[in-house]
Amino acid sequence: MGRVKSATRNIKFGYIGQIATALVSFILRKLFILYLDETLLGVNSLYGNVLSILNMAELGIGTALNFSLYGPVARGEKEKIKSYMQLYRKAYYIIAMVVAAIGLMLTPFLELLVKNPGNITTTELYTYYFIFLFNTVSSYFVAYKYSLVNAEQKNYIQTNVITITKIITVSIQMLVIVITKNFFFFLITDAVIQLIQKIFVSRFLDNMYPYLREKNVQKLSKDESDAVWTKTKALVFHKVGDVARLQTDALIISSLIEVAMAGVVDNYNMVISTVSNFVNIIFNSVISSFGNLIATESKEKQFDMFRVYRFFASWIYGFSCVGFMILLTPLVRIWLGDSWILAPAAVYCILTDYYFKGDRIVLSNYKTAAGVFEPDKYLALIQGAVNLVLSIWLVQTPLGITGVYIGTIVSGLIANVTKPVIIYRTCFDRSAKSYFVDTCKYLASLIFVLAVCRLISTRILATLNIGTFLLMAIIITVIFNGVYLLLYGRTKEFKYLFGKVKEKLL
Repeated sequence: MGRVKSATRNIKFGYIGQIATALVSFILRKLFILYLDETLLGVNSLYGNVLSILNMAELGIGTALNFSLYGPVARGEKEKIKSYMQLYRKAYYIIAMVVAAIGLMLTPFLELLVKNPGNITTTELYTYYFIFLFNTVSSYFVAYKYSLVNAEQKNYIQTNVITITKIITVSIQMLVIVITKNFFFFLITDAVIQLIQKIFVSRFLDNMYPYLREKNVQKLSKDESDAVWTKTKALVFHKVGDVARLQTDALIISSLIEVAMAGVVDNYNMVISTVSNFVNIIFNSVISSFGNLIATESKEKQFDMFRVYRFFASWIYGFSCVGFMILLTPLVRIWLGDSWILAPAAVYCILTDYYFKGDRIVLSNYKTAAGVFEPDKYLALIQGAVNLVLSIWLVQTPLGITGVYIGTIVSGLIANVTKPVIIYRTCFDRSAKSYFVDTCKYLASLIFVLAVCRLISTRILATLNIGTFLLMAIIITVIFNGVYLLLYGRTKEFKYLFGKVKEKLL
Protein backbone atom coordinates (compact mmCIF):
# COMPACT_ATOMS: atom_id res chain seq x y z
CA MET A 1 0.00 0.00 0.00
CA GLY A 2 1.36 3.45 -0.96
CA ARG A 3 2.16 6.24 1.48
CA VAL A 4 -0.85 8.37 0.48
CA LYS A 5 -3.26 5.43 0.70
CA SER A 6 -1.88 4.40 4.09
CA ALA A 7 -2.15 7.93 5.45
CA THR A 8 -5.67 8.27 4.02
CA ARG A 9 -6.82 5.07 5.68
CA ASN A 10 -5.27 6.12 9.00
CA ILE A 11 -6.97 9.52 8.78
CA LYS A 12 -10.37 8.03 7.85
CA PHE A 13 -10.47 5.61 10.77
CA GLY A 14 -9.03 8.29 13.04
CA TYR A 15 -11.91 10.62 12.25
CA ILE A 16 -14.56 7.94 12.72
CA GLY A 17 -13.07 7.08 16.08
CA GLN A 18 -12.71 10.69 17.17
CA ILE A 19 -16.31 11.59 16.34
CA ALA A 20 -17.66 8.59 18.21
CA THR A 21 -15.53 9.08 21.30
CA ALA A 22 -16.05 12.87 21.38
CA LEU A 23 -19.84 12.54 21.50
CA VAL A 24 -19.91 10.09 24.38
CA SER A 25 -17.13 11.94 26.25
CA PHE A 26 -19.03 15.25 26.24
CA ILE A 27 -22.14 13.53 27.56
CA LEU A 28 -20.07 11.81 30.25
CA ARG A 29 -18.51 15.11 31.35
CA LYS A 30 -21.97 16.69 31.69
CA LEU A 31 -23.16 13.76 33.82
CA PHE A 32 -19.96 13.91 35.89
CA ILE A 33 -20.66 17.54 36.78
CA LEU A 34 -24.33 16.87 37.50
CA TYR A 35 -23.87 13.85 39.78
CA LEU A 36 -20.38 14.16 41.31
CA ASP A 37 -18.56 16.79 43.36
CA GLU A 38 -16.75 19.40 41.22
CA THR A 39 -13.60 18.82 43.30
CA LEU A 40 -13.48 15.24 41.98
CA LEU A 41 -13.21 16.64 38.46
CA GLY A 42 -10.12 18.53 39.56
CA VAL A 43 -8.66 15.39 41.16
CA ASN A 44 -9.37 13.44 37.98
CA SER A 45 -7.51 16.06 35.93
CA LEU A 46 -4.64 16.33 38.43
CA TYR A 47 -3.96 12.60 38.62
CA GLY A 48 -4.06 12.35 34.84
CA ASN A 49 -1.26 14.93 34.70
CA VAL A 50 0.73 13.28 37.51
CA LEU A 51 0.71 9.99 35.61
CA SER A 52 1.69 11.79 32.43
CA ILE A 53 4.74 13.01 34.30
CA LEU A 54 5.48 9.46 35.46
CA ASN A 55 5.44 8.41 31.82
CA MET A 56 8.65 10.38 31.58
CA ALA A 57 10.24 7.08 32.59
CA GLU A 58 9.70 5.97 28.99
CA LEU A 59 12.40 8.54 28.22
CA GLY A 60 12.00 8.39 24.47
CA ILE A 61 13.06 4.82 23.78
CA GLY A 62 9.75 4.19 22.05
CA THR A 63 10.34 7.06 19.62
CA ALA A 64 13.92 5.98 18.96
CA LEU A 65 12.90 2.39 18.27
CA ASN A 66 9.95 3.41 16.10
CA PHE A 67 12.40 5.37 13.95
CA SER A 68 14.75 2.37 13.82
CA LEU A 69 11.94 0.16 12.51
CA TYR A 70 11.10 2.30 9.45
CA GLY A 71 14.04 1.04 7.42
CA PRO A 72 13.72 -2.72 8.17
CA VAL A 73 9.94 -2.57 7.60
CA ALA A 74 10.37 -0.77 4.26
CA ARG A 75 12.92 -3.42 3.21
CA GLY A 76 10.96 -6.39 4.60
CA GLU A 77 13.79 -7.53 6.91
CA LYS A 78 11.90 -9.78 9.36
CA GLU A 79 14.95 -10.93 11.28
CA LYS A 80 16.00 -7.34 11.92
CA ILE A 81 12.44 -6.47 12.98
CA LYS A 82 12.49 -9.35 15.48
CA SER A 83 15.76 -8.08 16.93
CA TYR A 84 14.47 -4.53 17.43
CA MET A 85 11.18 -5.74 18.90
CA GLN A 86 12.96 -7.95 21.41
CA LEU A 87 14.96 -4.94 22.59
CA TYR A 88 11.76 -2.90 22.72
CA ARG A 89 9.95 -5.52 24.83
CA LYS A 90 12.74 -5.81 27.38
CA ALA A 91 13.05 -2.04 27.68
CA TYR A 92 9.32 -1.55 28.23
CA TYR A 93 9.11 -4.24 30.89
CA ILE A 94 11.87 -2.46 32.80
CA ILE A 95 10.13 0.88 32.30
CA ALA A 96 6.88 -0.53 33.74
CA MET A 97 8.69 -1.50 36.91
CA VAL A 98 10.38 1.91 37.16
CA VAL A 99 7.07 3.75 36.74
CA ALA A 100 5.46 1.56 39.41
CA ALA A 101 8.31 2.23 41.85
CA ILE A 102 8.36 6.00 41.28
CA GLY A 103 4.56 6.11 41.46
CA LEU A 104 4.57 4.42 44.85
CA MET A 105 7.29 6.74 46.15
CA LEU A 106 5.15 9.76 45.24
CA THR A 107 2.17 8.73 47.37
CA PRO A 108 3.29 10.51 50.59
CA PHE A 109 3.27 13.83 48.69
CA LEU A 110 -0.23 13.63 47.18
CA GLU A 111 -1.80 15.84 49.83
CA LEU A 112 0.63 18.64 48.97
CA LEU A 113 -0.66 18.66 45.38
CA VAL A 114 -4.36 18.84 46.29
CA LYS A 115 -5.26 22.26 47.70
CA ASN A 116 -8.75 22.51 49.24
CA PRO A 117 -9.85 18.87 48.63
CA GLY A 118 -13.27 19.50 50.19
CA ASN A 119 -14.94 16.34 51.50
CA ILE A 120 -12.42 13.95 49.92
CA THR A 121 -10.57 11.95 52.59
CA THR A 122 -6.87 11.07 52.51
CA THR A 123 -7.73 7.38 52.06
CA GLU A 124 -9.87 8.22 49.05
CA LEU A 125 -7.11 10.35 47.53
CA TYR A 126 -4.70 7.43 47.78
CA THR A 127 -7.21 4.88 46.45
CA TYR A 128 -8.02 6.97 43.39
CA TYR A 129 -4.33 7.50 42.72
CA PHE A 130 -3.52 3.78 42.87
CA ILE A 131 -6.17 3.06 40.24
CA PHE A 132 -4.61 5.65 37.93
CA LEU A 133 -1.16 4.17 38.60
CA PHE A 134 -2.33 0.63 37.79
CA ASN A 135 -3.76 1.75 34.45
CA THR A 136 -0.49 3.45 33.52
CA VAL A 137 1.84 0.63 34.54
CA SER A 138 -0.21 -2.12 32.87
CA SER A 139 -0.24 -0.24 29.55
CA TYR A 140 3.51 -0.76 29.09
CA PHE A 141 3.11 -4.53 28.75
CA VAL A 142 1.27 -4.13 25.45
CA ALA A 143 2.19 -0.63 24.16
CA TYR A 144 5.45 -1.77 22.56
CA LYS A 145 3.56 -4.14 20.24
CA TYR A 146 1.88 -1.22 18.49
CA SER A 147 5.25 0.04 17.24
CA LEU A 148 5.43 -2.51 14.42
CA VAL A 149 1.83 -1.81 13.38
CA ASN A 150 2.58 1.92 13.18
CA ALA A 151 5.89 1.40 11.37
CA GLU A 152 3.91 -0.49 8.72
CA GLN A 153 1.67 2.61 8.39
CA LYS A 154 -1.30 0.73 9.87
CA ASN A 155 -2.04 3.23 12.63
CA TYR A 156 -5.76 2.65 12.08
CA ILE A 157 -5.52 -0.67 13.94
CA GLN A 158 -4.51 1.07 17.16
CA THR A 159 -7.09 3.79 16.51
CA ASN A 160 -9.92 1.27 16.10
CA VAL A 161 -8.98 -0.61 19.27
CA ILE A 162 -8.88 2.63 21.28
CA THR A 163 -12.19 3.82 19.79
CA ILE A 164 -14.12 0.65 20.58
CA THR A 165 -12.69 0.48 24.10
CA LYS A 166 -13.46 4.16 24.74
CA ILE A 167 -17.08 3.86 23.61
CA ILE A 168 -17.65 0.78 25.78
CA THR A 169 -15.91 2.35 28.79
CA VAL A 170 -17.69 5.70 28.61
CA SER A 171 -21.10 4.11 28.02
CA ILE A 172 -20.76 1.95 31.12
CA GLN A 173 -19.30 4.85 33.13
CA MET A 174 -22.37 6.96 32.31
CA LEU A 175 -24.60 4.27 33.80
CA VAL A 176 -22.31 3.94 36.82
CA ILE A 177 -22.42 7.69 37.53
CA VAL A 178 -26.21 7.93 37.24
CA ILE A 179 -26.88 4.78 39.30
CA THR A 180 -24.16 4.92 41.98
CA LYS A 181 -23.00 8.57 41.97
CA ASN A 182 -19.65 7.13 43.10
CA PHE A 183 -16.23 8.20 41.80
CA PHE A 184 -14.53 4.98 42.93
CA PHE A 185 -16.85 2.82 40.81
CA PHE A 186 -16.36 5.28 37.95
CA LEU A 187 -12.59 4.68 38.03
CA ILE A 188 -12.82 0.92 38.59
CA THR A 189 -15.04 0.59 35.52
CA ASP A 190 -12.35 2.18 33.39
CA ALA A 191 -9.56 0.07 34.93
CA VAL A 192 -11.34 -3.25 34.35
CA ILE A 193 -12.29 -2.55 30.73
CA GLN A 194 -8.81 -1.22 29.95
CA LEU A 195 -7.27 -4.39 31.39
CA ILE A 196 -9.49 -6.60 29.23
CA GLN A 197 -8.55 -4.52 26.19
CA LYS A 198 -4.83 -4.92 26.88
CA ILE A 199 -5.12 -8.69 27.15
CA PHE A 200 -7.09 -8.86 23.90
CA VAL A 201 -4.70 -6.57 22.01
CA SER A 202 -1.68 -8.52 23.18
CA ARG A 203 -3.10 -11.77 21.83
CA PHE A 204 -4.40 -10.15 18.63
CA LEU A 205 -1.02 -8.68 17.73
CA ASP A 206 0.75 -11.92 18.61
CA ASN A 207 -1.47 -13.66 16.04
CA MET A 208 -0.95 -10.86 13.53
CA TYR A 209 2.85 -11.16 13.78
CA PRO A 210 3.51 -14.80 14.81
CA TYR A 211 7.20 -14.53 13.91
CA LEU A 212 7.67 -12.21 16.89
CA ARG A 213 7.11 -15.20 19.18
CA GLU A 214 9.99 -17.13 17.62
CA LYS A 215 12.88 -17.90 19.96
CA ASN A 216 15.71 -17.69 17.42
CA VAL A 217 16.25 -13.93 17.63
CA GLN A 218 19.59 -12.47 16.62
CA LYS A 219 21.07 -9.73 18.75
CA LEU A 220 21.50 -6.33 17.19
CA SER A 221 25.01 -5.35 16.21
CA LYS A 222 26.91 -2.96 18.44
CA ASP A 223 26.48 -0.15 15.90
CA GLU A 224 22.72 -0.72 15.70
CA SER A 225 22.31 -0.86 19.48
CA ASP A 226 24.49 2.21 19.92
CA ALA A 227 22.37 4.12 17.36
CA VAL A 228 19.21 3.35 19.34
CA TRP A 229 20.73 4.33 22.67
CA THR A 230 22.32 7.50 21.26
CA LYS A 231 18.91 8.68 20.07
CA THR A 232 17.31 7.57 23.33
CA LYS A 233 19.83 9.58 25.37
CA ALA A 234 19.03 12.67 23.31
CA LEU A 235 15.32 12.02 23.75
CA VAL A 236 15.75 11.86 27.53
CA PHE A 237 16.41 15.60 27.49
CA HIS A 238 13.44 16.21 25.18
CA LYS A 239 11.17 14.16 27.39
CA VAL A 240 12.18 15.78 30.67
CA GLY A 241 11.84 19.26 29.18
CA ASP A 242 8.49 18.49 27.56
CA VAL A 243 7.10 17.19 30.84
CA ALA A 244 8.27 20.30 32.70
CA ARG A 245 6.65 22.50 30.04
CA LEU A 246 3.50 20.64 29.03
CA GLN A 247 2.42 18.54 32.01
CA THR A 248 2.91 20.84 34.98
CA ASP A 249 0.19 23.46 34.47
CA ALA A 250 -2.48 21.40 36.23
CA LEU A 251 -0.10 20.70 39.14
CA ILE A 252 0.69 24.40 39.56
CA ILE A 253 -3.00 25.31 39.43
CA SER A 254 -4.16 22.58 41.83
CA SER A 255 -1.40 23.21 44.38
CA LEU A 256 -1.15 27.03 44.26
CA ILE A 257 -4.75 28.03 43.42
CA GLU A 258 -7.07 25.10 44.23
CA VAL A 259 -7.79 21.64 42.89
CA ALA A 260 -11.34 22.57 41.76
CA MET A 261 -9.87 25.16 39.36
CA ALA A 262 -7.96 22.38 37.64
CA GLY A 263 -11.35 20.87 36.80
CA VAL A 264 -12.60 24.16 35.31
CA VAL A 265 -9.52 24.38 33.10
CA ASP A 266 -9.92 20.73 32.17
CA ASN A 267 -13.35 21.45 30.66
CA TYR A 268 -11.77 23.96 28.28
CA ASN A 269 -8.90 21.59 27.56
CA MET A 270 -11.37 18.82 26.82
CA VAL A 271 -13.06 20.91 24.11
CA ILE A 272 -9.71 22.02 22.70
CA SER A 273 -8.23 18.53 22.74
CA THR A 274 -11.35 17.06 21.13
CA VAL A 275 -11.07 19.43 18.18
CA SER A 276 -7.27 19.32 18.07
CA ASN A 277 -7.43 15.52 18.04
CA PHE A 278 -9.35 15.79 14.77
CA VAL A 279 -6.56 17.98 13.47
CA ASN A 280 -3.76 15.86 14.89
CA ILE A 281 -5.17 12.70 13.33
CA ILE A 282 -4.09 14.06 9.97
CA PHE A 283 -0.61 15.02 11.08
CA ASN A 284 0.11 12.05 13.34
CA SER A 285 -1.17 9.64 10.69
CA VAL A 286 1.56 10.68 8.27
CA ILE A 287 4.55 10.30 10.63
CA SER A 288 5.12 6.72 9.51
CA SER A 289 4.58 7.79 5.89
CA PHE A 290 7.23 10.48 6.34
CA GLY A 291 9.53 7.87 7.85
CA ASN A 292 9.08 5.80 4.71
CA LEU A 293 9.54 8.89 2.50
CA ILE A 294 12.80 9.82 4.23
CA ALA A 295 14.07 6.25 3.92
CA THR A 296 13.35 6.06 0.16
CA GLU A 297 13.22 9.54 -1.46
CA SER A 298 15.56 12.47 -2.23
CA LYS A 299 15.93 15.54 -0.02
CA GLU A 300 14.25 17.66 -2.68
CA LYS A 301 11.15 15.47 -2.58
CA GLN A 302 11.22 15.50 1.22
CA PHE A 303 11.42 19.30 1.28
CA ASP A 304 8.49 19.69 -1.11
CA MET A 305 6.33 17.41 1.03
CA PHE A 306 7.38 19.19 4.22
CA ARG A 307 6.21 22.52 2.75
CA VAL A 308 2.86 20.99 1.83
CA TYR A 309 2.60 19.52 5.33
CA ARG A 310 3.41 22.85 6.96
CA PHE A 311 1.05 24.86 4.72
CA PHE A 312 -1.84 22.53 5.47
CA ALA A 313 -1.09 22.74 9.21
CA SER A 314 -1.13 26.55 9.16
CA TRP A 315 -4.53 26.52 7.43
CA ILE A 316 -6.13 23.93 9.72
CA TYR A 317 -4.66 25.20 12.99
CA GLY A 318 -5.40 28.80 12.01
CA PHE A 319 -9.01 27.96 11.22
CA SER A 320 -9.55 26.05 14.46
CA CYS A 321 -7.76 28.76 16.49
CA VAL A 322 -10.01 31.54 15.15
CA GLY A 323 -13.05 29.37 15.85
CA PHE A 324 -11.88 28.73 19.41
CA MET A 325 -11.08 32.39 20.08
CA ILE A 326 -14.66 33.37 19.31
CA LEU A 327 -16.74 30.29 20.14
CA LEU A 328 -14.99 28.38 22.95
CA THR A 329 -16.39 30.30 25.93
CA PRO A 330 -19.90 30.54 24.41
CA LEU A 331 -19.80 26.77 23.90
CA VAL A 332 -18.86 26.15 27.54
CA ARG A 333 -21.69 28.46 28.60
CA ILE A 334 -24.22 26.50 26.56
CA TRP A 335 -22.79 23.14 27.63
CA LEU A 336 -22.11 23.63 31.37
CA GLY A 337 -23.36 27.08 32.42
CA ASP A 338 -21.75 30.36 33.50
CA SER A 339 -20.23 28.95 36.69
CA TRP A 340 -17.60 27.05 34.68
CA ILE A 341 -16.21 30.05 32.76
CA LEU A 342 -12.53 31.03 32.76
CA ALA A 343 -11.25 34.62 32.60
CA PRO A 344 -11.00 35.79 28.94
CA ALA A 345 -7.28 36.59 29.27
CA ALA A 346 -6.54 33.01 30.37
CA VAL A 347 -8.56 31.62 27.47
CA TYR A 348 -6.74 33.81 24.94
CA CYS A 349 -3.38 32.69 26.32
CA ILE A 350 -4.36 29.01 26.16
CA LEU A 351 -5.41 29.45 22.52
CA THR A 352 -2.32 31.44 21.57
CA ASP A 353 -0.23 28.54 22.80
CA TYR A 354 -2.55 26.17 20.89
CA TYR A 355 -1.80 27.91 17.58
CA PHE A 356 1.97 27.95 18.04
CA LYS A 357 1.81 24.37 19.28
CA GLY A 358 0.34 23.50 15.88
CA ASP A 359 3.48 24.86 14.23
CA ARG A 360 5.60 22.87 16.66
CA ILE A 361 3.71 19.64 15.94
CA VAL A 362 4.68 19.93 12.27
CA LEU A 363 8.32 20.43 13.22
CA SER A 364 8.37 17.75 15.92
CA ASN A 365 6.65 15.14 13.76
CA TYR A 366 9.09 15.65 10.93
CA LYS A 367 12.05 15.55 13.31
CA THR A 368 10.70 12.30 14.76
CA ALA A 369 10.27 10.73 11.33
CA ALA A 370 13.79 11.83 10.34
CA GLY A 371 15.33 10.69 13.63
CA VAL A 372 16.84 14.14 14.31
CA PHE A 373 17.03 14.20 18.10
CA GLU A 374 20.57 15.18 19.04
CA PRO A 375 21.04 18.80 17.79
CA ASP A 376 18.43 20.32 20.13
CA LYS A 377 18.54 17.84 22.98
CA TYR A 378 19.18 20.57 25.57
CA LEU A 379 16.53 22.92 24.17
CA ALA A 380 13.60 21.12 25.84
CA LEU A 381 15.32 21.39 29.23
CA ILE A 382 15.69 25.14 28.78
CA GLN A 383 12.01 25.38 27.78
CA GLY A 384 10.94 23.37 30.81
CA ALA A 385 12.95 25.53 33.18
CA VAL A 386 11.60 28.75 31.64
CA ASN A 387 8.02 27.46 31.91
CA LEU A 388 8.32 26.40 35.54
CA VAL A 389 10.04 29.59 36.69
CA LEU A 390 7.69 31.95 34.85
CA SER A 391 4.48 30.02 35.61
CA ILE A 392 5.17 29.60 39.35
CA TRP A 393 6.21 33.25 39.65
CA LEU A 394 3.34 34.76 37.62
CA VAL A 395 0.58 32.60 39.13
CA GLN A 396 1.32 34.25 42.49
CA THR A 397 0.91 37.75 41.02
CA PRO A 398 -2.43 39.46 40.22
CA LEU A 399 -2.32 37.65 36.87
CA GLY A 400 -3.23 34.42 38.67
CA ILE A 401 -4.10 31.56 36.33
CA THR A 402 -3.33 33.71 33.26
CA GLY A 403 0.29 33.85 34.43
CA VAL A 404 0.55 30.07 34.20
CA TYR A 405 -0.20 30.17 30.49
CA ILE A 406 2.03 33.17 29.80
CA GLY A 407 4.89 30.98 31.00
CA THR A 408 3.71 28.20 28.69
CA ILE A 409 3.57 30.52 25.66
CA VAL A 410 7.02 32.02 26.23
CA SER A 411 8.68 28.64 26.75
CA GLY A 412 6.97 27.22 23.65
CA LEU A 413 8.09 30.04 21.37
CA ILE A 414 11.72 29.11 22.04
CA ALA A 415 11.14 25.93 20.00
CA ASN A 416 9.18 27.78 17.29
CA VAL A 417 12.30 29.86 16.65
CA THR A 418 15.06 27.25 16.97
CA LYS A 419 13.59 24.02 15.54
CA PRO A 420 13.06 25.31 11.99
CA VAL A 421 16.72 26.32 11.83
CA ILE A 422 17.81 22.86 12.94
CA ILE A 423 15.47 20.97 10.59
CA TYR A 424 16.24 23.07 7.52
CA ARG A 425 19.99 22.78 8.11
CA THR A 426 20.06 19.09 9.07
CA CYS A 427 17.35 17.62 6.85
CA PHE A 428 17.29 19.90 3.81
CA ASP A 429 20.69 21.65 3.74
CA ARG A 430 18.88 24.99 3.44
CA SER A 431 18.41 28.27 5.29
CA ALA A 432 15.21 28.55 7.33
CA LYS A 433 14.55 32.13 6.18
CA SER A 434 11.63 31.08 3.96
CA TYR A 435 10.06 29.27 6.92
CA PHE A 436 9.93 32.43 9.02
CA VAL A 437 8.66 34.51 6.11
CA ASP A 438 5.80 32.02 5.71
CA THR A 439 5.17 32.15 9.48
CA CYS A 440 4.69 35.92 9.39
CA LYS A 441 2.44 35.61 6.35
CA TYR A 442 0.20 32.98 7.92
CA LEU A 443 0.05 34.82 11.25
CA ALA A 444 -0.92 38.13 9.62
CA SER A 445 -3.69 36.37 7.68
CA LEU A 446 -5.02 34.80 10.88
CA ILE A 447 -5.04 38.09 12.81
CA PHE A 448 -6.91 39.83 10.00
CA VAL A 449 -9.60 37.13 9.82
CA LEU A 450 -9.87 37.02 13.63
CA ALA A 451 -10.44 40.80 13.81
CA VAL A 452 -13.20 40.65 11.19
CA CYS A 453 -14.93 37.68 12.80
CA ARG A 454 -14.64 39.19 16.30
CA LEU A 455 -16.35 42.36 15.09
CA ILE A 456 -19.22 40.35 13.59
CA SER A 457 -19.54 38.13 16.68
CA THR A 458 -20.23 41.09 18.99
CA ARG A 459 -23.57 41.45 17.22
CA ILE A 460 -24.41 37.82 16.45
CA LEU A 461 -23.57 36.42 19.90
CA ALA A 462 -25.12 39.30 21.86
CA THR A 463 -28.01 36.86 22.31
CA LEU A 464 -26.43 33.47 22.95
CA ASN A 465 -28.30 30.31 22.01
CA ILE A 466 -27.65 27.24 19.86
CA GLY A 467 -28.98 29.04 16.77
CA THR A 468 -26.70 32.09 17.04
CA PHE A 469 -23.77 29.84 17.97
CA LEU A 470 -24.21 27.75 14.81
CA LEU A 471 -24.71 30.86 12.68
CA MET A 472 -21.44 32.33 13.95
CA ALA A 473 -19.66 29.03 13.29
CA ILE A 474 -20.86 29.13 9.67
CA ILE A 475 -19.76 32.76 9.28
CA ILE A 476 -16.26 31.96 10.61
CA THR A 477 -16.00 28.97 8.27
CA VAL A 478 -16.95 30.99 5.21
CA ILE A 479 -14.79 34.03 6.01
CA PHE A 480 -11.65 32.17 7.09
CA ASN A 481 -11.59 29.65 4.26
CA GLY A 482 -12.65 32.27 1.70
CA VAL A 483 -9.82 34.61 2.68
CA TYR A 484 -7.23 31.81 2.73
CA LEU A 485 -8.41 30.53 -0.65
CA LEU A 486 -7.99 34.00 -2.15
CA LEU A 487 -4.56 34.45 -0.59
CA TYR A 488 -3.09 30.99 -1.11
CA GLY A 489 -5.23 29.26 -3.74
CA ARG A 490 -2.55 29.62 -6.43
CA THR A 491 0.37 28.32 -4.40
CA LYS A 492 2.16 25.10 -5.27
CA GLU A 493 1.24 23.61 -1.89
CA PHE A 494 -2.48 24.28 -2.29
CA LYS A 495 -2.51 22.89 -5.83
CA TYR A 496 -0.88 19.67 -4.59
CA LEU A 497 -3.45 19.24 -1.81
CA PHE A 498 -6.36 20.11 -4.09
CA GLY A 499 -5.08 17.59 -6.63
CA LYS A 500 -5.00 14.83 -4.02
CA VAL A 501 -8.54 15.65 -2.85
CA LYS A 502 -9.81 15.80 -6.44
CA GLU A 503 -8.11 12.47 -7.17
CA LYS A 504 -9.89 10.85 -4.23
CA LEU A 505 -13.30 12.27 -5.16
CA LEU A 506 -13.01 11.18 -8.78
